[in-house]
Amino acid sequence: MAETLILFAHPDLRHSRVHARLRPALLALPGVDLHDLYARYSDYWIDVAAEQARAVAAQRLVFMHPIHWYGMPPLLKLWLDQVCTQGWAYGQGGRALAGKRFQLIVSTGGSPMAYSAQGHHGQPFEHFLAPYRQTATFMGMAWEPHWVFHDAHRASEAELDAHIQALCRHLQEPML
Repeated sequence: MAETLILFAHPDLRHSRVHARLRPALLALPGVDLHDLYARYSDYWIDVAAEQARAVAAQRLVFMHPIHWYGMPPLLKLWLDQVCTQGWAYGQGGRALAGKRFQLIVSTGGSPMAYSAQGHHGQPFEHFLAPYRQTATFMGMAWEPHWVFHDAHRASEAELDAHIQALCRHLQEPML
């Protein structure tokens, strides 16, 4: 069983710089279950029982995706809606993920400056994390600091390589 379940959600991987390079590196990591939702559920027909079993088996749940309109891609949202149901993940009797860790690992097309009060998006990137943090809290999960790779379209190969290496090291660190 993997310590970390990565719900990898990129709707168009062939046009990705960051996630297309991350995928093979993460697949090679011991203790990490990289679960490519778009590869597995291209028809959007989610096997809820299998997904719930996979989530329960992990100690850390990671949402990994590019930011789309300040949030998650549609298949990941569907996964959340169908898998993390009342009575299972929250509400009366819903404690299946309580005590587990939750982390968000994302990329953006915008620069760090674009995500500031003076930038194009008008506020810090952290302000867009509230729905993720509240989702984790609502299910009784511990929020881990997020990882974001800004400027994905303009980053150099060296910057991308450094990000991948740092992320792989982070995912291999023991969870306390």
